Amino acid sequence: MTRTILQRKRLAFQVGFFALFVLAPPLDILRIDLTRGHAILLGLDWTLGIDAFVSGEGSAMQAAFNLLWRGFVPLFGGAAFLLWLAWRYGRLYCGWLCPHFSVVETINGLMRRASGRPSIWERRPLPQVQPDGVREVPNRWYWVPTLLAVFGFAFLWAVALLTYLLPPAEIYHNLFNAELTLRQSLFIGAATVAFSIEFLFARHLFCRFGCAVGLFQSLSWMANDRAMVVGFDATRATRCQDCNNACDNVCPMRLKPRTIKRKMFTCTECAQCISACTTVQGGDPEYSLLRWVEGADALPVVSGRPARPTAHNIESSAPAVRSAPAPFCQEP
Repeated sequence: MTRTILQRKRLAFQVGFFALFVLAPPLDILRIDLTRGHAILLGLDWTLGIDAFVSGEGSAMQAAFNLLWRGFVPLFGGAAFLLWLAWRYGRLYCGWLCPHFSVVETINGLMRRASGRPSIWERRPLPQVQPDGVREVPNRWYWVPTLLAVFGFAFLWAVALLTYLLPPAEIYHNLFNAELTLRQSLFIGAATVAFSIEFLFARHLFCRFGCAVGLFQSLSWMANDRAMVVGFDATRATRCQDCNNACDNVCPMRLKPRTIKRKMFTCTECAQCISACTTVQGGDPEYSLLRWVEGADALPVVSGRPARPTAHNIESSAPAVRSAPAPFCQEP
């Protein structure tokens, strides 16, 4: 499927953040060095500042201040910022940055090319005709790159996580020279197997039900009725009649975008549904039936009641953006 400008921008964010995820330890941007007993941040040693107190040379007051300033403030400050971001804009981190979700979407696409389904749990194949009109016929040979991607990403994740805990130079040297210690080998082996199983069988299921970071973002988002959400312009729902549920088909979390907010609890704001609808409607974002809405325009998506007329004008003098109780598009 042809990528829209929005999806090309999102891909750039995902690739950049995935590279940062892998390269942060070797570049000493962020890691926890268990051999030193403290973190490394931007090339500098980041300790809790309580060593003097432990050795009996510092005061308890100074140790408490250091613990608060160097430990609790960065940790809870970062968590608070992430929750505020989710409260305002939804799970943007998941859809635009998360290195795990990047893997989810990559393997979904490969598995769809191999079997016609984005996951092995899909009940029936998705339509072969894509939003841009291109027909993608499943090809079993795509299982080869699919499995290579599953095991390759699993191995890369296992190695990357180990470098967050032990000196990266040591890990990569031992790996390239086949000199991994027993514990290093066990960690990489066990993590690779675990990630391979998860990437192959439970990618989006983990995002929906098993990820604590995603769960707290969703809870924060649901607490704000005016938060940014995907809205459906139901006044022009007749335009869906010639569509094959393209917005539903492209959702990596297997959600239905034209429904109320509580049924979109795990939406990652990836906007693939918006891009698919934009493509179906001719490529102009102004004609898409799906778009991000917030503030007062987001309230109908929460309640499911029709929205009041807005100033936005496409086909009628005052179309409204609201949620629909069920998809209008029908399978051909």
